[in-house]
Amino acid sequence: MCYELILSTTSDEDLSQYNREEIRFNQNVPDYLPVNRLLYPNQWYVGSRTGCSCSFRHLYEPDLGFSIPEDWFPEEESDIEATQIFVRLVRSLLAKGENVDCIDSWHGNKEPFPPMSVNLGQIQDGEFRFFENYHFDFSINT
Repeated sequence: MCYELILSTTSDEDLSQYNREEIRFNQNVPDYLPVNRLLYPNQWYVGSRTGCSCSFRHLYEPDLGFSIPEDWFPEEESDIEATQIFVRLVRSLLAKGENVDCIDSWHGNKEPFPPMSVNLGQIQDGEFRFFENYHFDFSINT
């Protein structure tokens, strides 16, 4: 089983131009993923170096919130970098006036996907991580 990250945005930009080893954007979103829950018209599957979305920073629950990597919870450097690439792209889209949301789904889960408003103006790139089965709606207010 794997994490599966889907993103939607109001931007018509081809996000696949940002593909690299750590992160890949594909508009062919598998039918079984909850795209009907996304808020915006342009929808993308976001894969990582492993093909699925497992190689990003993830936590099961949001209890620990957003935070930099800690020694007591080892994380792969490549997962940290991939997550920061994701956040920088979302920041870039928001700065252009676009809207962005995403769902971090565990394979096969249909719901619930509790909403989580994420103000990227209040957290650093290195603090961001995904929470399993949550629906993130991004903003960038300071």
